Amino acid sequence: MTASFSFHAATVRYDGRAALGPIDLSIAPGEQVAIIGPSGAGKTSLLRLMNGSLRPSSGEVRLGGRDLARLHRRELRSLRSRIGFVHQSHALVPILRAGQNVIGGILGQRGLCAAARALLWPRREDLEEAHALLERVGIGEKLFQRTDTLSGGQQQRVAIARALFQRPMALLADEPVASVDPARGRALLELMISLARERELTLVTSLHDIDLACSLFPRLVGLRQGRIAFDAPRSEIPPESLRELYDLQGLRGGEVG
Repeated sequence: MTASFSFHAATVRYDGRAALGPIDLSIAPGEQVAIIGPSGAGKTSLLRLMNGSLRPSSGEVRLGGRDLARLHRRELRSLRSRIGFVHQSHALVPILRAGQNVIGGILGQRGLCAAARALLWPRREDLEEAHALLERVGIGEKLFQRTDTLSGGQQQRVAIARALFQRPMALLADEPVASVDPARGRALLELMISLARERELTLVTSLHDIDLACSLFPRLVGLRQGRIAFDAPRSEIPPESLRELYDLQGLRGGEVG
């Protein structure tokens, strides 16, 4: 199953301050969408709403037509375990080997004891799958290497492989190329898009790099001050809309997201 997402007047507030919304947005199964906007625009909050780690302050967020706020804890955990999330900071365990970190993608799908055993004493089939995924992202030879000895780009590839180990129906990425140079950033995004197409996954990523977003993603959603400034195919967005998105004049300070 491939995921669809929909937002209906969804808002997020932190300590009484607006971080996002109200917004209305729909993402169809299998789409590849880039969320762009300045720091504090609400990009991270939007992604966290999509994977259920954040509840809206008001409004609805639906995954495959199911209102996430109305799900029981077990149902929400089950759905979240099928949403792959690639963090800007990688969120890897540095002292574990690359293969172990990849296998860590199943932590939300098995009981605590079973997940711990799989992580510390992985089964042959889990190791083989982890190796195949690391091969697919270009670093199969790093299977048994400690993660803290890898470069930033290699660690990001481990994080992508870990998300794919979940056999997800959607892949979300929060500024996935922030820690690598432009050339490696493009290669990582091209890899994620290719993997999403191969596996028929919905792909949503937040980006600061407008050029990468415009050249690689068919649909762009621009956020500014927690609101949607535009939502259109890249070919239909005029250059002045992109300039206005990052115009610092008039941006209110202290926002989160």
